[in-house]
Amino acid sequence: MKKAVTLLGIGAMLFGVMTTDALAKEYKLKMGMVAGTSSNEYKGAEFFAKQLAEKSNGQIKLALYADGQLGDDRSMIEQLSGGALDFTFAEMARFQLFFPEAEVFSLPYMIKDFDHVHRATFETDFGKDLLEKIDSQLGIKVLAQAYNGTRQTTSNRAINSIKDMKDLKLRVPNASSNLDYAKYSGAAPTPMAFSEVYLALQTNSVDGQENPLSAVKAQKFYEVQPYLAMTNHILNDQVYIVSSMTLESLPADLQQVVKDAAVAAADYHTKLFVDEEANLKEFFKQQGVTITEPNLDEFKAAMKPAYDKYIAKNKAVGQKAVDEISALVK
Repeated sequence: MKKAVTLLGIGAMLFGVMTTDALAKEYKLKMGMVAGTSSNEYKGAEFFAKQLAEKSNGQIKLALYADGQLGDDRSMIEQLSGGALDFTFAEMARFQLFFPEAEVFSLPYMIKDFDHVHRATFETDFGKDLLEKIDSQLGIKVLAQAYNGTRQTTSNRAINSIKDMKDLKLRVPNASSNLDYAKYSGAAPTPMAFSEVYLALQTNSVDGQENPLSAVKAQKFYEVQPYLAMTNHILNDQVYIVSSMTLESLPADLQQVVKDAAVAAADYHTKLFVDEEANLKEFFKQQGVTITEPNLDEFKAAMKPAYDKYIAKNKAVGQKAVDEISALVK
């Protein structure tokens, strides 16, 4: 009889465990992005979603919305801030929409490489202060940072030195750092919608454009631009960000799952871009593109007016940003 009671008790305990597992709360979350489904960004997001599902034992299900379905990047950042969206991507420089000093991350030649931007973000006092503002004032947490390519310059004439930039009609997005790169290198900055660039290059309405190598391939600019200069003028990062409301609504163990999954996804995301860039130079050569390696010290020296303008606008915090980030490469 005693043995029967014991077995009954064990059975009840096992039923309790099974019931708890069966009734474990599911969290259906959403991530929006501007990038399309064939992009490396989307592949990174898919990896993130898979990690969340696996590490949470199916409790977190992440739905992805690509191609700007939920709005542009500014709109989605604001949706995170208000708790209407759970995750999205952003560049650290994009936070200049809310904190002007964040523009430092996109100043031409301020950032040397991905390790540099990562240290600037997470190790400097300036970076830590900015992350705290993003959290406390926007209600957004930066979970991890990925590499998203470095901007290079294609053209219809060879760029062997900064002198070859003179009067080059260079298409740039209508953003201050890209405009400054063109202006202070001696080119004629020509803002234009991205969708119009191929035709403008094909018809010589503009002489060149600047974008990461992945975009040069995706948009087939190599078909209408015989030269590629490795100008390395602006490094693009991509941070995985979450609404603080979302993160704080999760139990502690799942909050850790989210943080770990974001770091793993950012590492994968970075590898996609690094591997792709390593192969793309050879691809462009095979397409008949001539690749040049101009002296970048000349370009960086020419950007001093852009730095001066940034510091004048942001005062002490701007000077601190430039000084701390520059000191990391000395």
